[in-house]
Amino acid sequence: MIAAQLISDAIPSIKTSDTIQKVEDRMAEFRLNHLPIVNETQFLGLISDEDIIEIPDYDTTVANVNLSLINPFVYEDQHIYEVIKLFYEQKLTAVPVLDSSMNYLGLISINTLTEYFAKITSVTDPGGIIVLEISNRNNSLSHIAQIVESNNAQILSSYVDTVDNSTKLEITIKVNKTDISQIVASFLRYDYTIKATFNHLQRDNDSKNRFDSLMNYLSFD
Repeated sequence: MIAAQLISDAIPSIKTSDTIQKVEDRMAEFRLNHLPIVNETQFLGLISDEDIIEIPDYDTTVANVNLSLINPFVYEDQHIYEVIKLFYEQKLTAVPVLDSSMNYLGLISINTLTEYFAKITSVTDPGGIIVLEISNRNNSLSHIAQIVESNNAQILSSYVDTVDNSTKLEITIKVNKTDISQIVASFLRYDYTIKATFNHLQRDNDSKNRFDSLMNYLSFD
C-alpha cells in the first residue's frame, strides 16, 4: 500500500485567500485539526487549529497566519509505513500527498488511516485473539501459523511488539475461530507463553478473569 491509494477526495484544501472562519468551519466539518494550504496545485503548508486559536478577527485571511508546522508531506509513491511515521512524529490529523513535481494531489486523513488499520487487522471479522510472549530468537511465524492451521483455523492478522527492558517479543494473532480453546491448548503443548486471549464467546470485560478461566478449563483437558 502506498500513499496515493489512501488519498481522500472528499476533503478540499484551503487557499491563502480563505478566511479563518472558513478554516474553522472546515476543520469542524471534517473533524480535523490540520488542513493543507494550496494555491492551484502548489502546496504551501499545513495550517493547524493551534495556529488560529488566538486570532480574534475571523475575517483574517490565511495568508496572514504564521504557521507552526514546516510543510510536512509525503510523496505519492511512499509506503504507508512512512505515512504512519509522519502522523506519529508530527501528531497530525492529516498528511498532504505530493507528486514528484511537488504538485498537491490530496490528503490522507486520520480517519482514512483508521479505516485502513481496521481493514488490515480484520477487526470486523469474527474470531479470537491470542497474545503470545516469545524469545526474539524464536520468532518463527511459520511455526505459529502451522499450529493454528493444525486446528483447522487460519490467521486473519498478526503483529509483533517488543517488551520493554526485555529480549522478549509479544506476538498478537487474530484467528478465524471464536472458540480458541484447542488452539490455546496446542500452543501450551509446544511450551508457548500465552499472555492473554480474547474472543466473542466471552463477554466479561475483565481480560484476566477470562484468561484464568480458560487456563483452568485446559488444566482438566
